[in-house]
Amino acid sequence: MINWVNERSQQNSSLDDTPEGWPRWVDVFTRAGRQPFSYQEKTWRAYLAGRSGLVHAPTGSGKTLAVFGGAVIERLGSAQTIGRGRIKEQTDPFTLIWITPMRALASDIAHALAEAVAAAGLPWSVELRTSDTSASVRRRQKSRLPTVLVTTPESLSLLISYPESRMLLGGLKCAIVDEWHELLSTKRGVQTELGLARLRAWNPALRIWGLSATLENLDEAMRALCRTGAGGEFCTPEFHSSIASCRRTAATEPLLIHAGLSKRIEVDSLLPETIERFPWGGHMGLRMVDAVARAIDRTGSTLIFTNTRAQAETWFRSLLSRHPELLGLLAIHHGSLDRKIRFEVEKLLREGRIRAVVCTSSLDLGVDFSAVDQVLQIGSPKGIGRLMQRAGRSGHQPGKSSRVGCVPTHALELVEFSAARAGVERAAVEPRVSLRKPLDVLVQHLVTVAAGEGFFEKDLLREVRTTNAYQNLTDQEWTWVMDFVVRGGPTLTAYPRFARVRLDDAGIWRAASDRLAKMHRLTIGTITADGHVAIVLRSGKRLGTIEESFISKLKPGDVFTFAGRPLELLSIREMQARVRPAKSNRGSVPSWMGGRFPMSTQLAAFVRQRLDEARAGQFVDTEMRAIAPLLAVQARWSLIPAKGELLIESAHSRDGAHWFIFPFLGRLVHEGFGALLAHRLKRMIDQPVTATFTDYGIELLTHAPPRDTRSLELGETSWRELLSPDHLLEDLLTCLNAGELTKRQFREISRVAGLIVANTPGAPRSARQLQASSELFFEVFQQFDPQNLLLEQARREVLENQLEVMRLREALESLTSQSIRLCNCKRFTPLAFPIWAQRIQSQTVRAESAGERVERMMRSLEAAADSGK
Repeated sequence: MINWVNERSQQNSSLDDTPEGWPRWVDVFTRAGRQPFSYQEKTWRAYLAGRSGLVHAPTGSGKTLAVFGGAVIERLGSAQTIGRGRIKEQTDPFTLIWITPMRALASDIAHALAEAVAAAGLPWSVELRTSDTSASVRRRQKSRLPTVLVTTPESLSLLISYPESRMLLGGLKCAIVDEWHELLSTKRGVQTELGLARLRAWNPALRIWGLSATLENLDEAMRALCRTGAGGEFCTPEFHSSIASCRRTAATEPLLIHAGLSKRIEVDSLLPETIERFPWGGHMGLRMVDAVARAIDRTGSTLIFTNTRAQAETWFRSLLSRHPELLGLLAIHHGSLDRKIRFEVEKLLREGRIRAVVCTSSLDLGVDFSAVDQVLQIGSPKGIGRLMQRAGRSGHQPGKSSRVGCVPTHALELVEFSAARAGVERAAVEPRVSLRKPLDVLVQHLVTVAAGEGFFEKDLLREVRTTNAYQNLTDQEWTWVMDFVVRGGPTLTAYPRFARVRLDDAGIWRAASDRLAKMHRLTIGTITADGHVAIVLRSGKRLGTIEESFISKLKPGDVFTFAGRPLELLSIREMQARVRPAKSNRGSVPSWMGGRFPMSTQLAAFVRQRLDEARAGQFVDTEMRAIAPLLAVQARWSLIPAKGELLIESAHSRDGAHWFIFPFLGRLVHEGFGALLAHRLKRMIDQPVTATFTDYGIELLTHAPPRDTRSLELGETSWRELLSPDHLLEDLLTCLNAGELTKRQFREISRVAGLIVANTPGAPRSARQLQASSELFFEVFQQFDPQNLLLEQARREVLENQLEVMRLREALESLTSQSIRLCNCKRFTPLAFPIWAQRIQSQTVRAESAGERVERMMRSLEAAADSGK
């Protein structure tokens, strides 16, 4: 549990120091039975002084009104107010933009801001603009924006792409970025930085504020958002304590404001009746359905978070199947559902008309459902900040505790729950590192600005360099990007489609044609995924979208589950699947490529700490005491590695020789680790090697005949050679050149950069077509333009983001000073079994299903453990 100290406003500011509109805004709080917090007052004063900054406060503590209140006070104190009544004039022009990472959050924020505007009696209009906004509203907004616009990074870029963008956005006074930690380390965050730089170029006095509840590297996050001035430099004027003596400055040092408020987070676990000693992650923990149903029954309302959309669909179906009394009281919510379905669920939850919602991250950011009494987390959250964020959906009010109940999908997750609680108690939130120079986003931005009012090259270069992401952009890189958008670089010059920007007679770079500008607007954004197929009932009602990679494997008559209901596939045509309600409840569950979270560095460190304690016989909480028998078997058959030890287990089966390595560094690092070790081991033993990885460790398998496996024993000297940090980059690049990782990453980059277009009106493209197109570009660039910077970016992103090469290097260097514990095991241990099961589930087994083989192996190992062998 985490406790801070409540810090209420002292209400002792002198009247001479109080702006004119201040008392009227405070009166809004008083009428609601509250008083402002001191951090809110500090933010209001900073806003009125023309400052920008970042507000860090727990969920449910009033961050929304912290920055927004400054804008309200400024307006209430203007000369256009009359007495204490409503302002006598037409609706104010565009004043404030609120940027959110999630559509559900945008809707909720718009509702909260509209309530605040009404309570203050302001002539302000508040509207949404997201992908869910109707076409008629978007058309109206192209001629006049509301006073307050709540939108997303993609919609902001879309607004900038219109020729009238300066007229629409030029009068902006403040930009607020909500949940900045969710955007900071992503290309959407870079897209936000570029959009804000454009707004700041039109209005140098623009104030920019960020809001965050779960972030560790606050200073870096603030400077990434609030960089201002030429070259990104800060000016630092004196910040007077008196509001009256403050003067707005074009570039001021941003201010970091900590709330210092209390937020008690209670982390508990729902323990299964029995703990399996050989856990595996393939069954989604459905044996806990009855326990979850009982937890729902004990409270008024519940959010049930899952880590993937497939898991949400499976749990929703299982809960209703086992507990039909929940029919009409249980709903499902995830990003692939149609917006009307999502809006209806949010409305029902807000009004308290349903008991529980099974959801994904679509509801874990800032959404204020005061009716939610508890949160349940299915499976490990894989991150301390994520667990705190989701827990904060309950008790989402100042002074109230947040509660989260963790539901294990397999036994080892109990260790992660215990570790996560320790991390929450210490507020060990994960840092978010901002991206540097993703050129695909810059290419897209140049075409966006060209489609809008156009640009002078030197001016736009200076503007781009004010952002944190591109502050070190070189002249050579800029020249390459310009050449790429002007003629497609040296290899695509012969194709007019890639000449997207041209110079007009006035020396302004503009979109090459109106048609190209319209096409570009359809591709704006940095979120990439497989091609999506719309799911439509025979009546014409749209249910949502499913990735093509799943639906293309079905044939008419097949049954699958979507939106919580069984559906029969009728036909697929032009990226649209026609369906009808199925009579059978049996059917497959769609799988989506995204949403699988890797374990964070901080959580992995706490997991290692819990294992160290268990090795010493210390089981500090309920979760660790429940898993003690499993760890006892691990210690008997092998060992529990201590801090400073690397455990490597070897075993033999009908599949061949197995080695299990346990660095406990998380799945992303282990992916690169496994590729590196497989490459080096293949070179050492001259046999093919397969690598499988989980958050805990890596399996290396060579399919040698049984008579040959005993000759493959490796000693410590061999392992030191395999684990050496020497030639790391060269070996990894060799692995990448031999594999598909770089090519797969380039596919995403080519879509952001506009080389391939996912969908055009009347001509949707399948995932297979997109893959073929991106592979063609990849091969052409490799052969004729090997210095292409997008190829270089693909390699860098795989190394830095997908394989986390810096963490991998640090780990290998750390291992040089660690002792290696080699254990030759007769059978798979409790730590090794989940990694083996992971590989089996990804294979096709003819004689028996993967699940059947895993269950059979688990029963065999359970029998061996019971016999004490």
